[in-house]
Amino acid sequence: MIAVAYLSAEQILDADDLPWEDVEVPEWGGTVRVRGMSGTDRDRFEAAMLSKDMRSVSKESALERYRARLAAACIVDENGQRMFRSDAEIKRLGEKSAQALQRVCDVASRLSGLTDADQEELLGG
Repeated sequence: MIAVAYLSAEQILDADDLPWEDVEVPEWGGTVRVRGMSGTDRDRFEAAMLSKDMRSVSKESALERYRARLAAACIVDENGQRMFRSDAEIKRLGEKSAQALQRVCDVASRLSGLTDADQEELLGG
């Protein structure tokens, strides 16, 4: 029988497990750093798609600023700090190029483990 070395709680908590990737965004004139969401970040992102009574909101409501919210949850500075936090900033981010936002969102989804099925569920599909 092969011995298995299980991780300790300390090893798990100390692991640097949030992947990131630099994404070239020519529409914005440079590169942004996209980091996968933590479990808490993803819970918060998904909770924003629910009404106060924890039911799915309409597809129209879920789609409103979806790309901007996803990009805002994952675009970080060189120190790993989120760059877009306020509703006003997220609204303005949503007014940027759809192609640029989609490029960022594709990477954010992959790094955060958001599958097509997850996205359909979030968007009321």
